[in-house]
Amino acid sequence: MSRLNLRGCARVAAACYFLTAAPAFAHVTLEQKEAPVGASYKAVLRVPHGCGDSPTVRITVRIPEGVIAVKPMVKPGWKIAVKKGAYAKSYGYFHGATFSHGVKEVTWSGCRLPNDFYDEFVFATFIAGELPAGQTLHFPVVQNCAKGAHHWVDLPAADGKPAKEPAPGVKLVPKN
Repeated sequence: MSRLNLRGCARVAAACYFLTAAPAFAHVTLEQKEAPVGASYKAVLRVPHGCGDSPTVRITVRIPEGVIAVKPMVKPGWKIAVKKGAYAKSYGYFHGATFSHGVKEVTWSGCRLPNDFYDEFVFATFIAGELPAGQTLHFPVVQNCAKGAHHWVDLPAADGKPAKEPAPGVKLVPKN
């Protein structure tokens, strides 16, 4: 193959990669797409952009029912706030413990994530064993920027149409 053809192939391959990869990073997502029920889960929220050219200044995630023992990871320069509340029911945890209330929302704020940069916001959790495998849990996220906001809270439509600002989700699988 000539040098010119190799360059052309490389350009086409690069274009295909960016065209197919770009939509996956067009919104806030969870790094792990599956989580076992009755086990620990490290939730990593990926934030790939701001609001237009405006930097992200706050990320708030709502914790779905059945996700317990939530502990957000410290991010240097960012403040963390949690809102706690009662669960709809009690959930089993390790060593026979049960949880009937806990963290319902986590907010990171006080820093600026420029639009040109990517970052991750992490929290440790436990996916209650009482939840059925096969369902998808959604973690609605509000991304506030210096100017504007994204509300990544839309759930999948029954007709299969893609959501405009989809909430990050994780599919529950049986524990091994």
